[in-house]
Amino acid sequence: LGGIAIFSLIGLVMNQYAYLRAIESTNAGTATVIQYMAPILVLAYVSLRKKQLPRGSEILAIILAVLGTFIIAMHGRLDGLAITPCGFAWGLFSAVTYSFYIILPAKLIREYGSFTVIGLGMIMGGIVFPILVHPWQYTLVLNVGNWIGLFGIIIVGTVFAYSLFLKGTAIVGAVKGSLLACVEPISSVFFSLTIMHEVFYPMDFLGMIFIIGAVLLISLRDLVVVKKQLQ
Repeated sequence: LGGIAIFSLIGLVMNQYAYLRAIESTNAGTATVIQYMAPILVLAYVSLRKKQLPRGSEILAIILAVLGTFIIAMHGRLDGLAITPCGFAWGLFSAVTYSFYIILPAKLIREYGSFTVIGLGMIMGGIVFPILVHPWQYTLVLNVGNWIGLFGIIIVGTVFAYSLFLKGTAIVGAVKGSLLACVEPISSVFFSLTIMHEVFYPMDFLGMIFIIGAVLLISLRDLVVVKKQLQ
């Protein structure tokens, strides 16, 4: 129960909150790409816990991820952030909390199943988080646009997204599932450009390519390891 509580409050809820705050201060594409620093943080955590140095491909992935984040944040310059400090901080915090909810519930999921753990985590987070932020202080106009937005965040972005990802991962495996998940930052940037008409610069795309490349490098390495184990 204690593990589930930590998972719900630090992992799921704080990640969703940090991610939305990052979007508010930057845009959906930039926030999503920065959040995808999470696999690199997980790699660093595992390396420290096992007290072993990362392999060559892992070191390259770390360098690419850090360099990509630097390019997005600074546009390659050293005289100041190219995005708001608040947006950059929330983006990095969303990556940290994303790492938490990858690492913390692993044992619980193996024992109780993913749907049980995630369901309980969301329920507990939904109960505790409003006590902390007092959402009843804010006036929400429930017009058609806001209802569509709430439906997108709650049903499409949370219920459907988590359920379909877990179902897909159960079918194709965790490694292939993580590879397919790399489509998320690409689609976020695409829809930010086409629907929200956000403005990105060439240096932004270069930084995004580095971060996505780092995630792909780790995922492909895991895929090779799994294939060798099956042979």
